[in-house]
Amino acid sequence: MSSSQQSSTMLLQNPHLNRGTAFTIDQRAALGLEGLLPPMPTTIQTQVARIIMQLDMFDSDIQKYLFLSDLHARNEVLYYAVIMSDPAKFMPLVYTPTVGEACQKFDHIFHSASGVYLPITAKGRLRELLSHWPQSDIRFIVVTDGERILGLGDLGIGGMGIPVGKLALYTACAGVPPHLTLPITLDVGTNNHELLEDPFYLGLRQPRVRGAEYDAFIAEFVEAVQSLFPKSCLQWEDFANINAVPILERYRDKICTYNDDIQGTAAVALAGIMGSLRITGQKLIDQRFLFLGAGSAATGIAELISEAMVLEGLSIDEARARNWLFDVNGLMESSRTDVADFQKPFTHDHAPTKSFVEAIESIKPNGIIGVSTVPKLFNQQVIEAMARVNDRPIIFPYSNPTSRSECTAEEAYKWSDCRAVFASGSPFDPVEINGKKLVPGQGNNVYIFPAMGMAVLATEAKRVTEAMFIIAAKAVAAQVTDANLAVGLIYPPTSNIFDASLQTATKIAEYIFDNGLAGVARPKDIEAHIRSIAYKPVYAAEVIAP
Repeated sequence: MSSSQQSSTMLLQNPHLNRGTAFTIDQRAALGLEGLLPPMPTTIQTQVARIIMQLDMFDSDIQKYLFLSDLHARNEVLYYAVIMSDPAKFMPLVYTPTVGEACQKFDHIFHSASGVYLPITAKGRLRELLSHWPQSDIRFIVVTDGERILGLGDLGIGGMGIPVGKLALYTACAGVPPHLTLPITLDVGTNNHELLEDPFYLGLRQPRVRGAEYDAFIAEFVEAVQSLFPKSCLQWEDFANINAVPILERYRDKICTYNDDIQGTAAVALAGIMGSLRITGQKLIDQRFLFLGAGSAATGIAELISEAMVLEGLSIDEARARNWLFDVNGLMESSRTDVADFQKPFTHDHAPTKSFVEAIESIKPNGIIGVSTVPKLFNQQVIEAMARVNDRPIIFPYSNPTSRSECTAEEAYKWSDCRAVFASGSPFDPVEINGKKLVPGQGNNVYIFPAMGMAVLATEAKRVTEAMFIIAAKAVAAQVTDANLAVGLIYPPTSNIFDASLQTATKIAEYIFDNGLAGVARPKDIEAHIRSIAYKPVYAAEVIAP
């Protein structure tokens, strides 16, 4: 095969350059593609319509996920053109809830590599392995060690589906250029016995490394990232609590980094609460919240709520006293001896109780927030108890994926006589009860992290702070209309997620510039600047042969 023939073939196999049937007649002639494609060129609009038609032929969401993954691997522009044509339709396919099943079946459905895999067996050589990535200017990295994937637990190397999906939403929902992103999985072993016994498992066949060796591996990884990609923002994703909290504390004031499970989840929950208060007509500082689940997600939400309450006049201790935790051993109260340091700010004086319903009747929370990853714990007795102590109880079952949700939208509405203000972590269809249509909101971090990413990109921010997440929450809540609230929707419709994200990114960027956290000069019009750098899924005017 001649070099020109090789170049033509490589062009059709390069996802960043390939445009399939959209190559024009002139381009085909110039690039040696004549005869390698059907003779009649098509527009990208026709290509999108064809992909959507093909997707409709599949029976299951996991089949659609695989089809879209294959499209991503062969034509990046078309992939994003499809997703961005209808974000509300495609987000559940490329991320939650479908990505959960994809991660569980990762080793059985694997067909093409994406991102970088760094095994602990390569310690001492992480910079070398990272340098194999072809792009040198990386601005966003999403990294996981696969130990706590959604609510599904330890999936080892299969966790890679999360960084890949998350970064796809950075682009699809806020226009972060995909060539600036990098998904990474750290393989430190797995404690999932089924994976270790599975002949198809692709990760290290060893128990998870803990302690000093793990910490040193993380430190080497951070140093390698900073060395190779000094302008990058590092997002930690789906780490177990025992590692997530200390990693964030160790690096948050040293590099540009955040943990979406802790801070992004907190911000989207705060946005939902702010939207809810427009329905209940109450003030944030008068609210009490009870969390089912006491991990890093729960304490992250509780802390951000507390900090927002401080801005409205409470002391931090007064604010934290309005947030309570409940875990498998009952209410987090001062007599318990099994409380971790990060849980102590939300452990208050109270009689011991192992009944969630009793805790509701005693504390009388305005809202309950489920981050337990255990389905159906918001049962009829729980919802009815909340309805007894509130005219409009706030019910947030946030656990992902759908199979792990603490209750469904229909259950929350039915058991509360349609008085619940509801939002969930995974999507639920609209519910009609007694002739009244209610639209459940999805407290999806997608309202936060893509906007945060675009703001960081536009400003080259040096740090990501808690205040930036409060700004993001307020910006999201401000975009909820009276018409949305009338049907119970407390988040902006996902059909408008791109514009919503850019508006949120603008507010965050304003804060970054105002507080001296930016690495570039402030533009005259921040929103116009953000929109000018946002990725658009269109084929470039010129094709550069590989």
